[in-house]
Amino acid sequence: MDAPEPDTPFSAVASTTSRFTRPIVQQYQALLDKSTPYVTYRWAGTTVLLLFFLLRIVLAEGWYIVCYSLAIYLLNLFLAFLQPKFDPSLTEDESLEDDDVRSPLPVKQDEEFRPFIRRLPEFKFWVSATRAVLIAFFCAWFEVFNVPVFWPVLVVYWIVLFTLTMKRQIAHMIKYRYVPFSFGKTRYDQRAGH
Repeated sequence: MDAPEPDTPFSAVASTTSRFTRPIVQQYQALLDKSTPYVTYRWAGTTVLLLFFLLRIVLAEGWYIVCYSLAIYLLNLFLAFLQPKFDPSLTEDESLEDDDVRSPLPVKQDEEFRPFIRRLPEFKFWVSATRAVLIAFFCAWFEVFNVPVFWPVLVVYWIVLFTLTMKRQIAHMIKYRYVPFSFGKTRYDQRAGH
């Protein structure tokens, strides 16, 4: 039996391409899966890549717009990492309209515990940040991305943006009483409860 003829030339190319790319994608995913438990090493590797990128920017004295774009993107990822998956301010607005809707985070002292679920999990945060640093490092080697800008303005603007955004995020965390970090929280011995 012969394989059925593809309907369009594109489907023939797509099936051939997927036959070659499938093993690469599977190996990439297997590598990501194996790296999952090594949080410290993953972030150390990303930090080293970021330092190489910053060294390239400083030594080449250019590509400041690439660096600024990376910083804005990393700030955006960090904010998504800090935020809960279900925004309590949105559910509070909905609960004013409909009394049956409950907030996904405890708002009052006597409400039951509900775990903090991030909008952007740590692993996806790491994958996106590492990918962004690699793309920025790649872009820093091409003159087309070396847009002439006055870099102190970008630094000051990023600092102002970071300060205002984090101030708003911290105020949101205080208002809705959630802490996105696990350090400093009470840990109970699992063996004592059995």
